[in-house]
Amino acid sequence: MASYNKVLLMGNLTRDPQLRYTPSQMAVCDFGIAVNEKFTTKAGEKREDVAFIDITAWGKTAELINQYFQKGKPIFIEGRLKYDTWEDKQGGGKRHKLTVTMENFQFVGGGRDAGGEGGEGGGFSDEGGAPPQRQQSSRPAPTGRPPQRPAPQRSQPAEQPFGDEQQFKDDDIPF
Repeated sequence: MASYNKVLLMGNLTRDPQLRYTPSQMAVCDFGIAVNEKFTTKAGEKREDVAFIDITAWGKTAELINQYFQKGKPIFIEGRLKYDTWEDKQGGGKRHKLTVTMENFQFVGGGRDAGGEGGEGGGFSDEGGAPPQRQQSSRPAPTGRPPQRPAPQRSQPAEQPFGDEQQFKDDDIPF
């Protein structure tokens, strides 16, 4: 039987990320996001539902989340569902929880002046995604923001196809 476990979510962090390390020094970051859904009922009443989802990131991705995100910041997440069960130490019964294990993420929102912090894209993952590179400077980089990437250089053609002078007349155009 085939199976597929993929989750795509976009929302805002509900709390600051909590970074910790396993005994083998693997970074683990836990945080939550809120995902809103706006809809109109059959009676015409506008409503909004909110889903609160717990997210776990591992490795370098966990360190990046802890470095660049805080409560209220928007994020786009790609991951998989994980179902945890455990025995409650105080009450005795079985407990369970559905969480998302993050595999990739992207910064969401406008630039620094647009209210939503973050870059224009810039996704990262543990599987080959490169973390942002910092340039050395005499002043410290601002915290909670991704570094600015240089704009791509656009090359100009060596020469214009028709030169500076027009080589044809308007009567030469067949339409």
